[in-house]
Amino acid sequence: MRAVVQRVRRAKVTVDDRVTGSIQQGLLVLLGAGAGDGPADLAYTVDKIANLRIFADEAGKMNRSVLDIGGGVLVVSQFTLYGDARQGRRPAFTGALEPTAARALYEQSLTALRAAGVTQVEAGEFAADMQVELLNDGPVTILLDSRKGF
Repeated sequence: MRAVVQRVRRAKVTVDDRVTGSIQQGLLVLLGAGAGDGPADLAYTVDKIANLRIFADEAGKMNRSVLDIGGGVLVVSQFTLYGDARQGRRPAFTGALEPTAARALYEQSLTALRAAGVTQVEAGEFAADMQVELLNDGPVTILLDSRKGF
């Protein structure tokens, strides 16, 4: 799985003028599942998201997680994280997991984040045309890959 994790002051997702998810301070996570991803990839990614120490402590150092600050997590499915633009100008998405299995992993990620102790887990809408608004805090943006490709 791949994730773009952004520390935000606020974020929301809208589908057809309807807000599907909204948080204040916390993390906006763009989440994609790749071919071959399974439970181990999900566990790795959720653990990293929940425990990533990118919020400031009293000394101003990035030493707190979203769990530590009681922040929210807004998760948005994004298969385009597996876009391969190394050849030509149109990305290929053959590295993305097929939609049915990807939806299952996406939904499991929401459940797993709640089980990890994140008190507010919000979501976009799988396979929808979404508008994502955020106020990036820092900015702080971290890339995660369960296969540790980066």
